[in-house]
Amino acid sequence: MSKRVKAHLAVLAANFIFGANFSVVKSVTPSVIQPFGLNVLRVVVTTALFWLLFVVKPSKALFDKKDFWRFLACGATGVALNQMLFIKGLSLTTSIHGALLMLATPIIITFIAAWLLREQLNVWKFIGLSLGVAGAVNLILQKESTTVAPNILLGDVLVVINALLYGFYFVLGRPLMEKYKPLQVIRWVFTIGMFIILPFGWEQFTATEWSGIQPEQWAALAFIVFGSTFFAYLFNIYGLSVIGASATGAYIYTQPVFAAVIAMIFMGEHFTLSKALSALLIFGGVYLANRKKPDAKG
Repeated sequence: MSKRVKAHLAVLAANFIFGANFSVVKSVTPSVIQPFGLNVLRVVVTTALFWLLFVVKPSKALFDKKDFWRFLACGATGVALNQMLFIKGLSLTTSIHGALLMLATPIIITFIAAWLLREQLNVWKFIGLSLGVAGAVNLILQKESTTVAPNILLGDVLVVINALLYGFYFVLGRPLMEKYKPLQVIRWVFTIGMFIILPFGWEQFTATEWSGIQPEQWAALAFIVFGSTFFAYLFNIYGLSVIGASATGAYIYTQPVFAAVIAMIFMGEHFTLSKALSALLIFGGVYLANRKKPDAKG
């Protein structure tokens, strides 16, 4: 098997894990562990694993002092705030809603890059934004009531804010990824994010009844911590290094498909025509917002 094929499989696996994570998270929060407590668990363990990986395979440890504030901003937006809002929002909404709204992230990244990095905008990008916003609004305004989604409106709003914060992280972290090794960047981003999360989630973490957790619930927690937080990040880093950012980023389109199928099978969620319309609008918006201008002929 060639290196490129392995990279494509790794990125596909990462997005399958991310897709499954929507339902797995809902299976344990808030019933087993509160959202912020779950964030403490996943980020502390993952940070420890990244540093363990550093011990096993040493590389440059520190970063330039002048980059501290950028690392701090990335730790806040890319790990602490966005992850807390994601888990909290997902505990209030459905897996399908969460997955479809997260698909709007590439649109958000495009417009934050235009704002902060002065990247050029065109009419297609504005049309893409309009379609994406229309799809998200249509999804958010759908009225549903389920036992696993007690407040869909608030949950959807928190997921959208989470996607917005991740967009800032992606744009702010781009210069760091060009200057340092990706694993070095992620290791420090998680380390900084961990210290930001601890004050918010420590009380919920210590209040968890660990002795009452069942084996299948431990398996779900292990999947969230090791699968969707540690290995999925490593798979994506490997993909970035072999097949590049464009090919790796394209696999985000598979996430809502995986998430919807898993949610319908294991969580009893329904994929309605209205959700399908939202999906088409968001997919179309992502495509147009990231549409490449054809090269001039002759």
